[in-house]
Amino acid sequence: MKELTEYRANLIERLLSSAREFREACLAVKDPSAPLDDGWDVHQIAAHTRDVHDLVYALRARRTVEEDNPEFPNFDGDAYMAEHYDADEPLRELLDGFVANVETLAGMLKDLPVEAWSRESRHVTYGGGFTMQTWIERDLAHIEEHLNTVRRAE
Repeated sequence: MKELTEYRANLIERLLSSAREFREACLAVKDPSAPLDDGWDVHQIAAHTRDVHDLVYALRARRTVEEDNPEFPNFDGDAYMAEHYDADEPLRELLDGFVANVETLAGMLKDLPVEAWSRESRHVTYGGGFTMQTWIERDLAHIEEHLNTVRRAE
């Protein structure tokens, strides 16, 4: 159990540090509106990363803790961006909000009882067995994926 507790504490710290590193990497890019290899620019990647954190992984983690085996729909990030993306949103404000939201989630995670990490949820397409911990691991992986993309643009 000690190893699992340490793993989860490390997961929270990595989530926080990755969000902060992502903010700094985005702000270090000289032209955040220049397209990257995947076609999106740094501003779009930042908005997408924030939105997926807020609307997918943090939401699923919270609901998994609060509800009995909730079921989650698919999230189409491209469709969401097409409808909601605001190119005029200041990059620093977007990133500061993202980091603040990750910090809020981390605060919640630190206060959870051990058993909350194993609570389960379902996905409409992929079925059941998704623990709260799974959503946090996926959130971290998503942030790190886009952090690596932005770092290549620096």
